[in-house]
Amino acid sequence: MIKRALTAPFCLLCCLTLSGSQVDSPVPPGMLYIGWSDRDITPDKPVALSGQFHKRISTRVEAPLWATVLALETRDGERPIDQAIFASCDLIGIDDTIPPRLRRKLAGRIEGFDLRRLILNATHTHTGPVTGEKWYEVTEEGVMKPGDYIEFLLERLAEAVIEAWQARKPGGVNWGLGFATVGFNRRMVYADGRAAMYGRNDVGDFRHVEGYEDSVVETIFFFDANRRLSGVAVNVACPSQVVEGESYISSDFWHDVRVVLRERFSKNLHVLAWTGASGDLSPHPQIRRAAESRMRKMSGDIPETRAIALRIAGAATYAYNAVRNGILTRIPFAHHVQVLQLPARKVTESEYRAARAACEGIRLKSREQWSRQDFARLAWHQEVVDRYEHPEQHASYAAELHILRLGDVAVATNPFELFLDYGIQMKTRSRALQTFVIQLACGDGGYLPTERAVSGGGYSAVAESGLVGPEGGRILVERSLEAINRFWEKQPQ
Repeated sequence: MIKRALTAPFCLLCCLTLSGSQVDSPVPPGMLYIGWSDRDITPDKPVALSGQFHKRISTRVEAPLWATVLALETRDGERPIDQAIFASCDLIGIDDTIPPRLRRKLAGRIEGFDLRRLILNATHTHTGPVTGEKWYEVTEEGVMKPGDYIEFLLERLAEAVIEAWQARKPGGVNWGLGFATVGFNRRMVYADGRAAMYGRNDVGDFRHVEGYEDSVVETIFFFDANRRLSGVAVNVACPSQVVEGESYISSDFWHDVRVVLRERFSKNLHVLAWTGASGDLSPHPQIRRAAESRMRKMSGDIPETRAIALRIAGAATYAYNAVRNGILTRIPFAHHVQVLQLPARKVTESEYRAARAACEGIRLKSREQWSRQDFARLAWHQEVVDRYEHPEQHASYAAELHILRLGDVAVATNPFELFLDYGIQMKTRSRALQTFVIQLACGDGGYLPTERAVSGGGYSAVAESGLVGPEGGRILVERSLEAINRFWEKQPQ
C-alpha cells in the first residue's frame, strides 16, 4: 500500500483524553443495546483503484464494497453509561481527513451520541477506490475523481451511522475464538541480513521468514432480545488483498466471508470486518505455493477468496457453537478515546539522499517518458525529502486510539498497518480474556514496522513506507496497554 497520511505538530506523549468513563475506576455494568445497518459503498462509475504504484481504472464490479455499522450502548435504567459506533469499510485505508469530515456531517443529527466515539476501520482491499488526490493523476473522462467518491462515501456512511444508532434495541453478546490459516508473513530474510517483501525463498542465501503468523480468528457474537444471532464481529490478522493487482472493484475475501456466514446462519446477518495487526502479513502463501494451488484445483478449482472464507467461517462456527448458550445482556462496557502524538520516524541522511536521487531521476524525464508508476513514486519519495528538509513540520503523527472494554474482552484500535509483533505484545500483556486489535482505524499512518524489519529494510520497512518507526511502536503498545489494563484494575476495598 502506498497511501500516506498527514503529520501533526510535535508533542511527545501528549494525550487528549476524551473518555466519558473514568478508566481508573470500576467499569459499571449495564443493559446492552445494539443497533445494526449496512450500506453499499460501491461507486456507480469507474474509479482509480488504490493499492499499487501504477494507476488502475476499474472495468467492472466483481464483488461489491460494503460499510457495516454497529451501534452499542449500555444503560442503567434509562441513563446511558457508555457508547460506541463501529463502521467497517471495504477500503484500503481510512484517510486522515475522513473521520473529521464524517463527524462534521453528522453533527446535530444523532441525538444522545458523542461523535468522538465513532470508529471507522478499513479492511484493506486493494481493489477499492482511491480516496486521496496525491498518488494518482485521475484525468480520464467518465472516471469518478477521488474527491467525488469521498463525498459519495460520506453520504452513505452518514446514513448508515444514523440508522444503526436509531435501531438500538436490547440485546446480548458473547465472544469466542477459533483457528484458521489466513495470513502469512511476507518478509523473507537473507544471509546478509537483508529482507524483502515477497522475496524469493528458493535461493541459496534465503535464511528464514522474518516474523510470526497469527492463525486465531476472534469473534464477538451479538443477539437480539429473542436470542437470535443478529451479527458478528470477526477479527482476522490479515489484510484482504488476494486480488490486489486486478482492475475490477472487489471487497476481496470479505465478500466471500459474508456470503458463507449468511449461508450458515441467516441471510440478514451483519458481519463487522476487523483487520488485526498484520502490516507484515498477506493472504498469499509464501511456502508450498504450488502445492496449495494444486489442492484448490483438485478441490474443484475453488477461488482463493472463497477458500479463505470457508476457513474463517469454520472458525467462527466453532466459536458460535461453543458460546451461543451463554448470552450476556448486562455487561461492563467502557470506551476510552485518546489522541496520542507519536514521534515521527527520523529520516537518515542516506535515506534522504536516496529519496532525493529517485525524485531527480523521475523529474529528468519528460512526462511522455514517465512509466506507469512514476507519478506515485515521485510523491512517495518526495515525502521523505520533505521530512528531512523540514523536520519541524513533520515531528509527530497524531494517532487517534479507541480502547474499549466489552464484558471480558478488550478492543484496541490504531491507524497503522501495524506489524504483527506489536499486536501480539498487546494481546499477551493485556488483562482482558481476549484482546481484539483493529488496525487502519480512524486514520492512515502507513506501515509501522519493528526494529528487526527496519534493520532488514525493504518495502514496508523503509522510511517511505511509514511516518512512525519502532520508537513510536513501543509507545503505542505501552499506552494502549495502560488504557486496557486500567479497565481491569483491582479497586481498594
